[in-house]
Amino acid sequence: MASALDRLDVSSSRVFKNLSSAELVERAIAAGEGQLAANGALCCLTGDRTGRSPKDKQLEDTADIHGKIWWGKVNTPVTPAQFDAALEIAVTHLNSRPKAYVFEGYAGADPKYRLGVQVVTEQAWHSLFASTLFIKQGSKAAGTPVAFKKDWTIINAGTRRLTAEEQAKMGYKAPVIIAQSLTRKIVVILGTEYAGEMKKSIFYAMNYDMPEVGVFPMHCSCNVDKKNNDNAALFFGLSGTGKTTLSADPNRALIGDDEHGWSDNGVFNFEGGCYAKCIKLSKEGEPEIWNAIRFGSVLENTVIDPHTRIPDYDSAKYTENTRVTYPVDFIEGAVIPSHCGHPKNIIFLTADAYGVMPPVSKLTSEQAMYYFINGYTSKLAGTEAGVKQPEPNFSPCFGGVFLPRPPVSYANQLADKIKKHGTNVWLLNTGWTGGPYGVGNRFSLKYTRAFVNAILDGSLAKAEYHQDPVFGLYIPRAVHGVPSEVLMPRNTWKDGAAYDTTAKKLAADFRNNDKQFDMPESVRNAGPRG
Repeated sequence: MASALDRLDVSSSRVFKNLSSAELVERAIAAGEGQLAANGALCCLTGDRTGRSPKDKQLEDTADIHGKIWWGKVNTPVTPAQFDAALEIAVTHLNSRPKAYVFEGYAGADPKYRLGVQVVTEQAWHSLFASTLFIKQGSKAAGTPVAFKKDWTIINAGTRRLTAEEQAKMGYKAPVIIAQSLTRKIVVILGTEYAGEMKKSIFYAMNYDMPEVGVFPMHCSCNVDKKNNDNAALFFGLSGTGKTTLSADPNRALIGDDEHGWSDNGVFNFEGGCYAKCIKLSKEGEPEIWNAIRFGSVLENTVIDPHTRIPDYDSAKYTENTRVTYPVDFIEGAVIPSHCGHPKNIIFLTADAYGVMPPVSKLTSEQAMYYFINGYTSKLAGTEAGVKQPEPNFSPCFGGVFLPRPPVSYANQLADKIKKHGTNVWLLNTGWTGGPYGVGNRFSLKYTRAFVNAILDGSLAKAEYHQDPVFGLYIPRAVHGVPSEVLMPRNTWKDGAAYDTTAKKLAADFRNNDKQFDMPESVRNAGPRG
């Protein structure tokens, strides 16, 4: 039986394939999809969905994948018939549009593990987004030219929402659906114009495909010493915790800001671009990102002055989740093609909304596995639909919403890698100090950078440590450039008793969360003591 995909028009005169950035910008402006900012970036709005819609993400349940999937809140099933219905609606809609755009490129900077990705959209700016985030054919990032082979297809009909009648017929109760089939290797997007859904759907695909070829897929950024390709660092964390900011270091070369694989040959970027948050962006605070925003980049939901066209990065008029996407090579000194050796340091970033976690601590191998499996952080405003302020949140492997397989399987891969390569693992709190959100303050970026510098230059590994009585974490007694009282979170609270109560509550939350995972007792015992 022929699939609706066979009817998708990707070659007629109304379809434009692999256009240049300049051509896509011109077409997007002409169609009223966006406007050119004074810095040259194309500025676009994503409608009422200004972040990912994880509750609308659905996975086709088929016999060949069923036993491998971590079913539950993250991976919710749709039947093949429901997937067919969504695919039919999306294809019919795209075929009816006066114009359509096709991008064909890659995910994976290492050709050995590369996936070919075809993205079909009705909006020019979505095609520009795809050409920025994925790896372009014929580019330096792609390496030696080879004939394009399609592995995955993304069909983005984001302006088309499911009607009540269609929902009833499908047996589905929402106007928005991001339906993915690991069997057919197709993604269908209906009802949301948020471009990040395209990016994350392929990351999800890599998280399923890569373990079967011996590659550990990671939701992390990566940079490397400019003089030593074997001195790499990984930064794990959810959106808004600092992956992009901390990896864009003028003293180190960028590999990538969000998605990577760790093979026997080292680390490689899954993407060809970066996707950075813009809220409160300043040239002084984040000069590398500031300078990367120019022609060929895309600003999302950023307010533009109607007269000067200068972006207002302080405004959250549309969302806190203002974003910019740009090619990796827009960061000066970035490594192209984007791969390096094995990491010497791994940093887990947690934005603790309670304000009780230490700012930096060194993890034992058992603690590394425990804190990776639990993935404690906070959901930050705007990164998901409906999130208006930080919420304490456990996200397995610091990216649970992108994991098709059980979290412990990824934690086992991490444990094997750090043991084999002698990698140091750290927990860095980029959240609150002096009290919880609304009372305390966000950790100073100046201090956070001081911690990172001490990790990367090797000095922190030689420091003296003492153990936190509640969380069991090893906290350095001194860090150059950071006041000693900042290192012990209890010392930053005005009310020590309130700190004790809050810390014990978070410790109990950890213990309640870890019950769902089948982990070795040595790993479970490495968790909080409170």
